[in-house]
Amino acid sequence: MTCPHAHRTAGADTPGEPGGVIVLDPLVTDLDAESAALRAAGPLARVELPGGVRCYAVTRHAEARQLLTDARLVKDIGVWGAWQRGEIPLDWPLIGLANPGRSMLTVDGEEHRRLRTLVAQALTVRRVERLRGGIEKLTAGLLDGLERRYEEESAAGAGAEQDAGAGAGAGAEQDAGAGAGAVDLKAEFAYPLPMSVVSELMGVDPADHPRLKALFEKFFSTQTPPEEVPAMMADLGALFARVVDAKRADPGDDLTSALIAASEEGDQLTPEEIVNTLQLMIAAGHETTISLIVNAVVALSTHPEQREQVLAGTIPWENVIEETLRWSTPTSHVLIRFATEDIAVGEAGDVLPRGEALIVSFGAIGRDERQHGPTAGDFDATRTPNRHISFGHGPHVCPGAALSRLEASVALPALYARFPELDLAVPAAELRNKPVLTQNDLFGLPVRLRA
Repeated sequence: MTCPHAHRTAGADTPGEPGGVIVLDPLVTDLDAESAALRAAGPLARVELPGGVRCYAVTRHAEARQLLTDARLVKDIGVWGAWQRGEIPLDWPLIGLANPGRSMLTVDGEEHRRLRTLVAQALTVRRVERLRGGIEKLTAGLLDGLERRYEEESAAGAGAEQDAGAGAGAGAEQDAGAGAGAVDLKAEFAYPLPMSVVSELMGVDPADHPRLKALFEKFFSTQTPPEEVPAMMADLGALFARVVDAKRADPGDDLTSALIAASEEGDQLTPEEIVNTLQLMIAAGHETTISLIVNAVVALSTHPEQREQVLAGTIPWENVIEETLRWSTPTSHVLIRFATEDIAVGEAGDVLPRGEALIVSFGAIGRDERQHGPTAGDFDATRTPNRHISFGHGPHVCPGAALSRLEASVALPALYARFPELDLAVPAAELRNKPVLTQNDLFGLPVRLRA
């Protein structure tokens, strides 16, 4: 499944060499090093996705802004030469990201504006701000639960230490106490907050959350067995179709009901478009914010001098959020756009050939020294200006950016106000990324809430 002009064998290439192909690690074992290799390869790098699918990646800020506003780069998978030639199997693990069905994510021009309008109107900064009170209440309840869980884990850990000390001496006591009192901040706080917010916004029953979590794990993972992909996609579609049917029968004060009503009043959204928009909003509306909250906590924990300034009020939380978005962007790569003709990229004469696919490598772009200067690789919450594009750029910029920022601006100050001594329970080097090509996402975030 090689693209034209990508002549060298991926396994033999040195990342960054002219003509080289960078094989993106499906296990995401070192995202920072991979992002650096992508930047070194130039503004338009040749990459290989899991499953042997080759395409291009834009890796720098200025060139990304150029391409994301170029009308010759479209979302229609039918433009992709490899798709036309039958080289992309329907059970490709990333097919749900490359061809997720008709929604505002997969169309351009007037059709994109038609499908995006209602969602964009519901998610303006002013309207999103009205959700603050509900988010604050939800955050407080989750923090109460987090504290209870911490106390339970601490008590259990203390009991284990006593047993270990009685039976095996100081060495065993030290081992047993290594995880005492640790709680998974992602599972207990960073995940349920945005999932609950976006579910309420879209009218999804909380009872569906466990099933959605399991399905989205497969949807985003590069390790989902190909034979499971069609069933997973069908299950997701069926779940959201059931939600739409329920809202059609009994409308509520939610965006899904509003989309249905608009369709019935003449805006001509098809049932497929409503279902796919719901799925898109739930997927994007929780994954990005989970990563933003988790990555901000990791950044502050590994930069204690800046954390002290934040807690003292000398660095605003807004700065922490924007620097986290830039330095440890929640979205590492966005799939996928297609060139309707040859497109010149940047000043070096690079060309994205007609019929080729492009991913946007936000993990690389966020640390582009041409945009952010020689300290682009450093986390610096005092950075100003901080003009990143971590929520995208151009017509397809993320419509939920204001909501994600609001959730983080409520969650992070409340978390540290309740637990100012919060810190990682394991060294940062031991935290492991999930095998998700598109999200900068950890398996979990073990923390101790008190020293």
